[in-house]
Amino acid sequence: MKWEGNRESDNVEDRRDDGGGGGGGGFGGRSIGLGTIAIALVASYFFGISPTTVISLLSGGGGPISQPQSQQAPTANRGNQPEDQKKKFVRTVLADTEDVWTQIFSANGKTYPPPKLVLFTNATRTACGTGQTASGPFYCPGDRTVYIDLSFYQLMQQRFHVSGEFAQAYVIAHEVGHHVQNLMGIMDKVNNAERQMSKAQANAMSVRLELQADCLAGVWAFHANQARSILEQGDVEGALNAATAIGDDALQKQEQGYVVPDSFTHGTSAQRVRWFKQGVSSGEVKSCNTFEVKTL
Repeated sequence: MKWEGNRESDNVEDRRDDGGGGGGGGFGGRSIGLGTIAIALVASYFFGISPTTVISLLSGGGGPISQPQSQQAPTANRGNQPEDQKKKFVRTVLADTEDVWTQIFSANGKTYPPPKLVLFTNATRTACGTGQTASGPFYCPGDRTVYIDLSFYQLMQQRFHVSGEFAQAYVIAHEVGHHVQNLMGIMDKVNNAERQMSKAQANAMSVRLELQADCLAGVWAFHANQARSILEQGDVEGALNAATAIGDDALQKQEQGYVVPDSFTHGTSAQRVRWFKQGVSSGEVKSCNTFEVKTL
C-alpha cells in the first residue's frame, strides 16, 4: 500500500501512555466493532479469559471484564521508530478516509464531520463505557470516535495469519464506515428496529449493518485509489483475507468446531468478502444497501 508522504490527520489522540487506565464499568452504549466472536478470541489470546465467558459478558450475561495487571503491555517505547511509524500510518489512513468521505458528502450537498481516532493500550474511557483491548477495534457512536489498540494488528498476523498494510487500513476503514452510518442515521434506525425484534432477528439486522460497513470500506478504497493510487499488487487480496478471517463462520469453526448461523452478528466470510468487493468495484454508496437485498 502506498501511503507514505500523504496527508496525516490531526484527529488522532494517542492515549497509549495513560497506563492502561480508564475506570468505569462495562459498555454503557452500543459500540460497533469486528464481532463478538472475534472479541472472544482476542480476549482469550491476550488475557487468558475463556471465549465463552467473554461472549456471555458482552451479551449481557455478566459484569465488566476485569483485566489482570500482569498482562499490561509496556509503554516505555512509545518514542521509537516502529511505534512512530505505526502512528503515522494510522494518521495517514484516517486522513485518507476524511478526504474521501468529505468529497462524497459534499457531492451530495452535505458536510462530513470526521470522527476522532484514539490509540490506547489495555483500556480507556469512552462515551460507551470502558473500552478494552479485548473489544478489538470499535466505533462508539456516543462520542463519534474510533478506538484501536494497535496490538490487534499483531493478533491479525499471529492468530488469523493476515498481514499487510492495506488489510490494516481495511480495519480502520470499516470502523469509519460505522461513523458514516451514524451520520446517515442508519445506526439509529437499526438500533430502534432491534428493540422490537427477537434475538435472532436482531442478530440478522446486525449482520446487515456490519456488511454495509464492509462495503463502505470498499467505497473508500475505490476513491482513495483513484485519487492517490494507494493500491499495490496483492493489497485487495490482503483485505479480502482479513474479511475472510473474521467472518462469523470462520471464527466459530476455529473456536468451537461448528457454526450457529442464528448467532451471527457480522456475516460469513463469503458475505464479508462479497460486500467489500461490491464497494471497491463500484465506488458508490448506493451499491451498499444491504438492508434491501434478499440474499446477502
